[in-house]
Amino acid sequence: MRKHLAGLAILALACAAPAFAQTTYTAPRTADGRPDFQGFWTNTSLTSLERSGQFKDLLIPADQAAKLEAGRLAANIRADAPTDPNSGAPKKGQDVGGYNNAYVDAGLHYATINGEKRSSWIVDPPNGKIPYTASGRKAFDDGLHFVRNTFDGPESRPMAERCLVGFGSTGGPPMINVMYNNTYQFVQTPENVLINVEMNHDARIIPLGDAKLDVYQWLGRSRGKWEGDTLVVETTNFHPGESLRTFFSASYLLSPDAKVTEKFTRISDSELLYEFTVNDPKLFSQPWRAEMIFNKSAQPAYEYACHEGNHALPGILAGARENEKVGLVNYAEESE
Repeated sequence: MRKHLAGLAILALACAAPAFAQTTYTAPRTADGRPDFQGFWTNTSLTSLERSGQFKDLLIPADQAAKLEAGRLAANIRADAPTDPNSGAPKKGQDVGGYNNAYVDAGLHYATINGEKRSSWIVDPPNGKIPYTASGRKAFDDGLHFVRNTFDGPESRPMAERCLVGFGSTGGPPMINVMYNNTYQFVQTPENVLINVEMNHDARIIPLGDAKLDVYQWLGRSRGKWEGDTLVVETTNFHPGESLRTFFSASYLLSPDAKVTEKFTRISDSELLYEFTVNDPKLFSQPWRAEMIFNKSAQPAYEYACHEGNHALPGILAGARENEKVGLVNYAEESE
């Protein structure tokens, strides 16, 4: 009976979270004998942080994935085609889009992890959704409303709009893919690991060891250590204004008391397995965990033309002042 119960327990654990196939791969080494992550990597993918409603499970059936990927390729080809000169002007109220397709690099494929196509990075909870508490969801909704409707001055605008950090939590932690600029450069020394993020050129400097630094930083205070061939990074002390950056094309926020644990493991010459767990009892009913693949990039990181004092910001604020003159308190309410 005891053996039977033990077997059931093992089976339950196996079903609770995806398991990675064992591999005999040995990563190349740095001069000090650590696994070498250096170079350029990308997390460009059609896979998103949370599972969308079109998918029932974490794994996407191969035929469904192939059909969706073919559809995305066809859409990209259409978007790259020249505009019909006889199409006429857009109709009043028609959304003409904000980006030319040449600027968008959201990928053409869903992530393949352990040979399986994934519908979301989140693997726990099993539904692929961020587990907000009721108060956590309210904090998110209130913050989102504030960002969308407050144009009093530059300090009320989100961090990404002010070019202080990249939007969508590209700099992390955790580091999430967005619609473009998903390249990361890793640089290692015996004392530090640097992750240079293409989006806004956020630079995460991760000290290795127990050095103490009790300050709040935009990307949190990170500390790393090696556990075998895996780099484990724990980040705390998120800046109180951290939530404002996540509202720009992201679906979550973090409180200053959040703790994010990341694991980096090189699993092949071309793949870096990235796992992370977010623990923030003030906002979430449980820790939530995700798995992502960074693929080796043939391209370097490019200059990101955003800087503190974004030239668009005066226009955003000036537009709000004009709306106020004619009695339109905010653009969001007008659009609704």
